[in-house]
Amino acid sequence: MSRPPRARESVLDAFASLLVDDGERAATMDATARGAGVSKGGLLYHFGSKEALVAGLIERLRELSIEDIEQIKSAPDGAISAFMRTSIMTGTPLDRTIVAVSRLAQNGHQDASDALRELRVLWEDAVRPEARDETALQLVMLVSDGLYFNNALAVGGVPGPVPDGAELNALIALVKAAAAR
Repeated sequence: MSRPPRARESVLDAFASLLVDDGERAATMDATARGAGVSKGGLLYHFGSKEALVAGLIERLRELSIEDIEQIKSAPDGAISAFMRTSIMTGTPLDRTIVAVSRLAQNGHQDASDALRELRVLWEDAVRPEARDETALQLVMLVSDGLYFNNALAVGGVPGPVPDGAELNALIALVKAAAAR
């Protein structure tokens, strides 16, 4: 009888949480198994090594990225609006996975760095049809980066300005107008 897919997802959730909360040094195979509530054998059934665990997390990032891009492209208020709204972290699985993969990239994992670069290209490609040129596209991307960065700082206790409601709508309108074709 095969193991339920939920156990695999629980292991990835635990690994991501360890990376986000405690860093890569704390994200050992034993700690991941404990965090997932599985035996070491259960962990090894799904991921035979830490490298396999890293690869699984990067694959999760790619899968969640595809879903995110489809939502951005199909958003009724346009790709720029949707992209900027999702630039504010809300604790979604994609948010946590991006942070976890970023921790790996910070520690020199080339595959993690490549996956984050690929995600940025996907976002650029989703937004590009609404941008008049590459400079306008980079304006959207950099404002998004700023929203994300300030939001991330607020989580760590150093608040940056993170607009919401009418302020966010006004910022989005300004960026859309500046980037418009």
